[in-house]
Amino acid sequence: MNENNPTGHDMRHRTPKERAALGKAARTTAPRSAHAEFTPPPKRTDPVDVIETQSAKRVPELVPIRYGRMSESPFRFYRGAAAIMAADLADTPRSGIRAQLCGDAHMLNFRLLASPERRLMFDINDFDETLPGPWEWDVKRLSASLVIAGRANGFSAKERASVVRSAVRSYREQMRTFAGLGNLDVWYTRFEADELQQQFALELGAKNSYLWERARERARAHDTVQVFDKLTHIVDGERLIAPDPPLLVRLADLLPEAERSTLEKEITRLIEHYGQTLQSDRRFLLESYRVADMARKVVGVGSVGTRCWIVLLLGRDDEDPLFLQAKEADESVLAPYAGAGAFRTQGERVVAGQRLMQATSDIFLGWERTQGIDGRRRDFYVRQLRDWKGVAVAENMSPKGMGLFGQLCGATLARAHARSGDRIAIAAYLGSGDTFDRALATFAELYADQNEKDHQALVDAIRAGRVPAEAA
Repeated sequence: MNENNPTGHDMRHRTPKERAALGKAARTTAPRSAHAEFTPPPKRTDPVDVIETQSAKRVPELVPIRYGRMSESPFRFYRGAAAIMAADLADTPRSGIRAQLCGDAHMLNFRLLASPERRLMFDINDFDETLPGPWEWDVKRLSASLVIAGRANGFSAKERASVVRSAVRSYREQMRTFAGLGNLDVWYTRFEADELQQQFALELGAKNSYLWERARERARAHDTVQVFDKLTHIVDGERLIAPDPPLLVRLADLLPEAERSTLEKEITRLIEHYGQTLQSDRRFLLESYRVADMARKVVGVGSVGTRCWIVLLLGRDDEDPLFLQAKEADESVLAPYAGAGAFRTQGERVVAGQRLMQATSDIFLGWERTQGIDGRRRDFYVRQLRDWKGVAVAENMSPKGMGLFGQLCGATLARAHARSGDRIAIAAYLGSGDTFDRALATFAELYADQNEKDHQALVDAIRAGRVPAEAA
């Protein structure tokens, strides 16, 4: 497959009418109502086995933290269970129409982000699992996450179904809009926070408007200066990263001197060489900074245990910081079921997918391959550690608030898929009715049931001593 063509076919050689016919024909092989189905196979892989297989590649002393975080609740488990769901989705109906996927499109991976022009945007954030595949898989992962979060908040079955249908309807209607637009109009579409505030003003109401405004304020406050003040201190006149073990450990405190020196040189080389994957003006900006310190950081839920380094760089003086995060990139969990990626390294896969799906990306987003002190070569992608990021708090959402948030997620996902997938075929497949919306509301409830069982399996494995867990 051409790495520049995730859909698997060349849309330039088909008319809109032919593309719409392709989408409608797909209803024969995968009826829209069939997407309601989810029945785990009799020989379904033990979910704890799946998690342990992933953990075998990770930093051993951090793996118990991952288990601890995933065991806290069904929703936290779901956030770390993308590999389990990827295997389950492989057996569900598919239209045969492909797009670039996020691969982990749960609701908390949609958030406020900064554009290079310093505008606050709403977009998808996490692309560790990105890969071309069936567009339905992202929509199903989003839908199930809304049900799981709704259950945690005590929503009724009727309220949860309304939230999911609202999100899927938004995806479907937005895709129909994109089907009628030219290629450049689709590419230039973005969702700015200020415009969204005006667009949803009447629907939000006083309480949700206040929460949205607070989210925007917090996102703008989460910038380089804030993280600089929070994560560094001065020691003997030198600006260094402030340790917070085991979640944040300076490289200087992590390894014996000889090994530390080797790894420090390798990480410095990584930062210098990854600049070659940036466009020339941004590479010039990067080269105006010097590496001052580095540390290992524990991030997220599903990513805990992967190698993640934060690097403090200083520019004009010691009060002019840039924080970069170099995060290990492994094979996508979708690869066994959607096909391997076309890129030479996993870091490049992540970056290419992010640039394709996001309306605007971090100016320092790039990739590099490096060698660890164990002699193994690993892939990394690099981005700013924090730059105007605002994360939704699902626990604070009412049914109405989650419904509106779901609408925004659905529209954003449609825009992301429309950039790479055949938007005309997808829109024709979905149609103007709510058949697909209702099917996914049913699927999401069934999968939430399965997720609860899988979460309990992990809790039982921890209690039995099969896997170690640690709170952090």
